[in-house]
Amino acid sequence: MANVPLDIDVLAGAALAPIIGVVAFWFLQLLFIEIQKRMLSKLRHRHEAFCRFTNFIGILFQTICHALGYTVTRSGIATFHVTVNYGTVEPKKEKTGVVEWIVNSFLLIGPFFIPAGLVLLFSYFVIGKGFTFPTPVHYTFVESLINFGVSLSAFAHELIGFLTHIDLFNPLHVGFLFVLLFFGLGIRPSYIGEDRKAKIDMIYDLKNIFYHIRKKPLYILLIILGLYAFYFLSLFLNQNWYMVLFSVFGWISLTAIIALLLTYLLLFLIRSTDHIRGWWKAVSYLTVPVSYVIARIIFLYYPVRQGDSISLLLMIVCTCIVTILLIKYKKTNRFKTATKMKHVRVADGKKRASKKRAD
Repeated sequence: MANVPLDIDVLAGAALAPIIGVVAFWFLQLLFIEIQKRMLSKLRHRHEAFCRFTNFIGILFQTICHALGYTVTRSGIATFHVTVNYGTVEPKKEKTGVVEWIVNSFLLIGPFFIPAGLVLLFSYFVIGKGFTFPTPVHYTFVESLINFGVSLSAFAHELIGFLTHIDLFNPLHVGFLFVLLFFGLGIRPSYIGEDRKAKIDMIYDLKNIFYHIRKKPLYILLIILGLYAFYFLSLFLNQNWYMVLFSVFGWISLTAIIALLLTYLLLFLIRSTDHIRGWWKAVSYLTVPVSYVIARIIFLYYPVRQGDSISLLLMIVCTCIVTILLIKYKKTNRFKTATKMKHVRVADGKKRASKKRAD
C-alpha cells in the first residue's frame, strides 16, 4: 500500500473498472437471451412442446433462485410449485424490509448468475485451466480494465478450446456439453409456451430491475460502500481479492453467452429441418452421431494430430451438407395450406372447395 500513490485512479477508477466490465458483459448476455427468444418464437408453431419445455426449464431456474433467497434469509420454504407457465414459492415466515428486498433480488437477478455459477463450478472440474487472476500493479482504471479483460480472455480461450477439442466418447465431456445446452435453453423463461407473454422481454427485465433498485436506494448505497471497503482492504493487504470477485462474475456471464451460442446451433438445425419432408428430416439428426463415429473410427486406424477437433469439424460439415441436400431435394410442399379447406355441397351433390372473395 505504501508504494501506491493515492490519486483519483486509486481511490475510484481502479475499483470502478471491473464493475463496468461485469455490467457490460451482463448487458451482452441479455442481448443474446433476447436473440434466443426470437429464434424460439419462430419455432413455436411447429415445435410447441419443445418451446414449452424450454419455458419450463427457465421457470424452474427462476423458482429455485427465489427459493434460495428464502433459504439464505432463513425465511424457510412452505410450498414449492412449478408448472410450464409459472412457478410459486411461499415462505414459512413472511418478512419485510431488507429481507424482502434480498429475496426479490434473488428472484430478479439470481437467474442470470446463480445457474451459470453452478455450470462454471462444473467447468472447473472439467477444464481445470483458464482461471487466472491478474494482480494490479499501478491500480489505475485502464490497468484494472485490462486485467479484467485478460482474466476473461484466458477463461474464454480455455473453454472454447475445450469445446473445439471435446471428446464425445468421454461421458464426462458429453455430460458437460448437455449441461451447457440445458442451461442455455433455460437461462431465462421464454414465455412462449402455452400462454405467450410477448411483452416480457429484455426491456421488461431492465425495467423491473431498475424499479427494484430505485425502490431502496439506501441498500444500493450500502452495497457500493461495502464493495469499496472490500477494494481498499484488498489494496491495503496487497491482494487481488477484489479482482477475483469481479472476474468470477465476468466468467459467469461469459459461460452464459457461450451456452447461448451453442443453443443457437441446435435451434438453427431444428428450424432448418422444418423445410424437409416427412421422416427425411430424421436423416439430418442421425448424421450428427454417425458422421462423428465414422470419423473417429477412421482416425483410430489412421491417427492424425488433433483428431478430436477434426472429427467435430467433419461432423458439422457433413450435417450441413446433408441438411442442405435434403432441403433441396426433399423439401416440404410449400403450397400446402396450413389449415384444411372447408367443403360445401352444391345442388348436384358434389363437393367443392369454398373460396373467399379477395377484398
